[in-house]
Amino acid sequence: MADLTAEMVQRGRGPSSQEVAKRRGIAREMRSARERLTSTSGLERAFDYELLRLYAQYRVGAGIPLLLLALGVAGASSIWVAPVTVAVWAAGALLATALMLVLSRRFLRQAPESLPLKRWGRLFVAAEFGQSLAWAMLLLVGVPEAQTFALFGLVIVAAVTTMLAATVPVAALSGLAPLTLAALSLLVFSRDMDTMLLVAMTVASQLFFAGLARRLYASAVGTLQSRAEKDAIFAELEQAKANSDEARRRAEEANLAKSRFLATMSHELRTPLNAILGFSEVMKNEVFGAHAAPAYREYATDIHDSGMHLLNLINEILDLSRIEAGRYDLSEEAVQLAHTVEECRHMMTLRARSKGQTFASLIDDSLPRLWADERALRQIVLNLLSNAVKFTPPGGEITIKVGWTSSGGQYVSVKDSGPGIPEDELGTVMSSFGRGSLAIKTAEQGSGLGLPIVKGLIDLHGGGFQLKSKPREGTEVIVTFPASRGMDTLPAMNLGAEKAPAETAPARRARAA
Repeated sequence: MADLTAEMVQRGRGPSSQEVAKRRGIAREMRSARERLTSTSGLERAFDYELLRLYAQYRVGAGIPLLLLALGVAGASSIWVAPVTVAVWAAGALLATALMLVLSRRFLRQAPESLPLKRWGRLFVAAEFGQSLAWAMLLLVGVPEAQTFALFGLVIVAAVTTMLAATVPVAALSGLAPLTLAALSLLVFSRDMDTMLLVAMTVASQLFFAGLARRLYASAVGTLQSRAEKDAIFAELEQAKANSDEARRRAEEANLAKSRFLATMSHELRTPLNAILGFSEVMKNEVFGAHAAPAYREYATDIHDSGMHLLNLINEILDLSRIEAGRYDLSEEAVQLAHTVEECRHMMTLRARSKGQTFASLIDDSLPRLWADERALRQIVLNLLSNAVKFTPPGGEITIKVGWTSSGGQYVSVKDSGPGIPEDELGTVMSSFGRGSLAIKTAEQGSGLGLPIVKGLIDLHGGGFQLKSKPREGTEVIVTFPASRGMDTLPAMNLGAEKAPAETAPARRARAA
């Protein structure tokens, strides 16, 4: 029961993310299948509506040009045919075109959800057949005086019909049927070679237009499918963004709650710790007299060491929390990096000597001062040296280097001869409370916050952090400070040169006199 985590509890309250995604996919497939079953073309209902909507838009856009075309053909036909016959044909063509225009406008004005698509599809097919039938009458009007002109007009109408009705294949075929039959009817009136060739060419062109309409329909369906997939992707992206925003909001709330908890608990924990450390130190040093039993002194020492360890852990957690929250304020001043490193090495000498370890220092004392936070700089170096002492076996050597970087900055390098870190665990040791497997087996127990705090502090200074390690070869940590934080030494002012003219001026005036 102790291993139960909040994530496991959250998963137990509802389905996992994979199960939710699977259910969403099944629901989407079922909805798509249901729409295909209720569709007239085997596609989804939304596709049927879009195809009919495109057909109606094309017809509305071509309404006026078709009316003008009918009037133009009627005017040209009056050259060969009696005006009364032409007027009757023109009235029929205009009426069929106007009826198609009215139907298309009415379709576009209605709401998509309430439209009976099957009924409207049948209406469009019937209207297309009626309009083509009216145009087919042109051939009967032009026989026998203007057969060639009539066939030419039928070819133009066939091309226009297939282009406008391509999104509804049944309507396109319904519009081509009267035109094709009208062209074939010429064979009843004449079977000469010229007429047969003209009819064959007209029918062949109409068949070509029928195939072209089929290709245009496939292209329109593909475009609609691509757009539907794009819309689905956008919807999923919007959902993912909403989930991400919600997760970020929860994370911010959790981070705020953590900060409040740490701020409260730091005071609540430090207050009793001060008493524990103070009284245990009094008992350890036997200030009020020797203990009756020697074991009490050892117990007091253990209590004091444990209290110090807990206090250090609390301080590290608070420091890391402030760094991550961006609330760690740097108190910057001119600091001598070499001097700070030397002081930290001196502080860690006693711990290293107890384990038989030695320090090898390569420190450039000529480095100029750094504009940095001395407390943060001291904590960086102490954390690196503490890790090195902790992970270096007895009798090992720790190498400390301080010098210039290639870009004019300054660096600190701490290298130990410990067990090293496998390459796949470098990310683990850089995470909060993370420790490598070899370090856990061979070194003292730690909080796993030393390196994250070092990286956070060096990032606040605008510097760089580099971790190099190989198993059984040791670990080297290099922190660098940018050249912009270096403070070049100002040249000394030569006051004697300014005083000399003033001191010798009376003598020069005396000599001149």
